[in-house]
Amino acid sequence: MARQARALVSSKWLWDAVKAQAKVRVLDSSWYLPKMRRNAKSEFMKRHIPGAAFFDIDQCCDKTSPLDHMMPSEKSFADYVGNLGIESDTHVVVYDASDVGAFSAPRVWWMFRSFGHSAVSLLNGGLRSWELEGRTVSDKCIRPAPTEFRASLNRSWIKTYEDILDNLDTKTFQVVDARPAGRFRGLDPEPRDNTEPGHIPGSISMPFHSFLSPSGHFLPNEELQALFKRAGVDLTRPICVSCGSAVTACLVALAAHECGHPGVSVYDGGWSEWYTRAVPEHIVSEGRGKHLEEATYEANDISFVLQLQLYGDNSFVKTRSSTDVEQTQIGVDRILYLCSSSLRE
Repeated sequence: MARQARALVSSKWLWDAVKAQAKVRVLDSSWYLPKMRRNAKSEFMKRHIPGAAFFDIDQCCDKTSPLDHMMPSEKSFADYVGNLGIESDTHVVVYDASDVGAFSAPRVWWMFRSFGHSAVSLLNGGLRSWELEGRTVSDKCIRPAPTEFRASLNRSWIKTYEDILDNLDTKTFQVVDARPAGRFRGLDPEPRDNTEPGHIPGSISMPFHSFLSPSGHFLPNEELQALFKRAGVDLTRPICVSCGSAVTACLVALAAHECGHPGVSVYDGGWSEWYTRAVPEHIVSEGRGKHLEEATYEANDISFVLQLQLYGDNSFVKTRSSTDVEQTQIGVDRILYLCSSSLRE
């Protein structure tokens, strides 16, 4: 059974632990959006904390899903982590090399906890702080000896599209959106193609960077608590966090954990899935939103989708729109809604 570890550790703590040869595995968990034009693995090969291994969220994921880096199965996670030399009693410390101090590493922190490994910490301030404090980096890559890791997924910490849809009526949990305010409001563009900005009805905007100081460190607990209070988030009630693809959402989950919340869930599909599947009325936006006239399908497309429904195929399909020549994956139920609406206009 993995012991409980504090969520945040300093670079001095990590430096001392490595020098003392404690059973610690350091993971560079950097990841960047394609439009950021940064290659996390290449940067790791050139510069990382000595002894660190690389954790790739695009490899340790459900590769059968059309969505980015969805949670893997217990076996897939256990195999991936075991190949990094991590055992059930290993203290894992994650970090990333983002300019803001924390970006993708909280996702890996949350993944370990979701799979039952509570001996995991985030390097507060990330590689940025490590270097600013004058600590060494390395280009030497290690190959850890494979070990056995046991994973047990806490499924209550993962929310699906259906869970979020039901919550619009039940309001069982609060939904907090970690994307920048402009994207939440629908005024600034999304970084992914074929996706307009906006937000889930009833969700609360808390941009992930608001939890970080200018130095890239998490704010003190009293300031974190004040942020949640000002946003109207009740830390005594269930919380689900979301973002574009459930990466920076986990930074909010960590902040809530620091404030004493027992376990924040994550909408794993994030806005990428919600925008694709939700009806226009469930896209709240001060900008374009999701317009029915943008999905006028040709007759053969409609016929094809209707045939799929008759045969009971509810899988994701490739569709063609007369106003959007790029292919996109949309659920059959969503396509039928748009088609029928277009026919009525």
